[in-house]
Amino acid sequence: MKRFAEILLLSVLCTASCDIWNDDEREDMSVGDALSHEMIVLGKQLDDPYSVRNMTKAVESLYPTKAGVSLTATDMYVRFLPESDEQMTILLGSGLVLIDHPLDYQIIRDGDYYHDPLVGDGKITWQYAVVPADFKMPSGVRCEILDECYIPDAMITKADGLDWDAIEKEAFRLTGNEDMLEAVTKAGKTSSSPKGRITIVDPDANGGKAFGVAGVTVLCNTFVKFATAYTDRDGYYEMTSKFSSDVRYRLMFRNQLGFGIGLNLLLVPASTSALGKTTPEGIDCEISASSDRKLFSRAAVNNAVYDYFQRCNEEDLDIAAPPKDVRLWLFQNLRSSSTPMLRHGTLLDQGLFAKYLGKYSAIISLFLPDITVGLDDADSYSHIYSITCHELAHASHFSQVGKEYWDKYINYVIKSFVKDFSTDYGTGEGEGAGYCEVGEDWGYFMHNLLYHDRYGGEMPSYGMNYWFHPQIFRYLNERGLSTGQLFKALTSEVTDIDSLKGKLVSLYPSQVSIINQVFERYAN
Repeated sequence: MKRFAEILLLSVLCTASCDIWNDDEREDMSVGDALSHEMIVLGKQLDDPYSVRNMTKAVESLYPTKAGVSLTATDMYVRFLPESDEQMTILLGSGLVLIDHPLDYQIIRDGDYYHDPLVGDGKITWQYAVVPADFKMPSGVRCEILDECYIPDAMITKADGLDWDAIEKEAFRLTGNEDMLEAVTKAGKTSSSPKGRITIVDPDANGGKAFGVAGVTVLCNTFVKFATAYTDRDGYYEMTSKFSSDVRYRLMFRNQLGFGIGLNLLLVPASTSALGKTTPEGIDCEISASSDRKLFSRAAVNNAVYDYFQRCNEEDLDIAAPPKDVRLWLFQNLRSSSTPMLRHGTLLDQGLFAKYLGKYSAIISLFLPDITVGLDDADSYSHIYSITCHELAHASHFSQVGKEYWDKYINYVIKSFVKDFSTDYGTGEGEGAGYCEVGEDWGYFMHNLLYHDRYGGEMPSYGMNYWFHPQIFRYLNERGLSTGQLFKALTSEVTDIDSLKGKLVSLYPSQVSIINQVFERYAN
């Protein structure tokens, strides 16, 4: 399954595309803190201090009078081996935090993913999880219980005469993992609940000051002890669990609002960026264009989507939001972007679909993207922001018109590309051209409007040189029709520029002279 995602979606990405950044300017990037995005390299297996066996030994070591104490497992360390999309769907629907690498091994080199060498390419790798002791294992999915664990309560306190904070540290010592204990805990001080702030810099906004990466998942663990928290709008997070040892931190781009970014190549439903291993007090991370490229682009797209969802309300843009669980894939070496909404049931022409995806077309329904973002030549936050907003505008349009409409739209774009590989939108002729015209008029209008709202200055003019005319929406907006009013005209029966005009006239008869004026100028 090497380079699975790029191979899989290459043609769909290129065909159902919006080539929306055509200037030749690039910003030179310097490499910041190096993060590996390759496969995790494992070392030797370690003795897990949180096993019932080892926690029992720790109790007996600190409390000799408790010899013979019997601890009952609080959790089970398990691994699953799903063999199909259906089985993976069952696991993803269980609410578990799934990790693609074993938790009781030394990590020699961290990375974004792991694939067990004993599991062949083209197959889903083992998925590791820590589940409550009474968890009902999903039926039909191969599962192995690796260990029974005793993980003290999230907020460790002295109870029943036992100091569980001290017991936990003793378990690390007895298992030969004392070097993992944070220096302050070795000295007998209390453990810590990780907290911190994840921020990003957009030099063209907020006065160039860092602001929060919003709603993203921060995951930390030491062995089988896990904690997760969402960042708030300002990027702050705080775990409820306490840790005595150094903790491994990761950002998982599965957002609190429901959307996800990427799948980490190996069927994990959200990209993960490793941040390293450090103190249990928490980690702060400031991301900029000079930081690791993938981390920067993932955080920038995350914020663009988060902000867009927040603006779809009646008091602001007053438009339909994209589906809550929309999934985005990012491609660093491709320029085109697209909104095929494949995961939400759009059915592309089966002949074309099979032609481009080949044997994969039957096995990837669970993991198909709704939006793909091409990041080649998009080195700045503002580039990434506007590209993402353009595609989100299409996703809002999809929310209003549905799958059958979208099929016609996307099929037109694909067939145009197949006929002439030099163009993204065809020539405006043939079946489905009207769908494309209406859709791209809206997409480019929102692209320019949202960029202007964030960065000010003159209104951009992206998309003005194609055969369609985003100027129609822009002109009407400047003369009093709000984005919400314009969006209300984008119903499923509006399939070309003439029906768009008719819908606008029927909705806003008092504006008929302005509507006629703009369509006479741009639609003839």
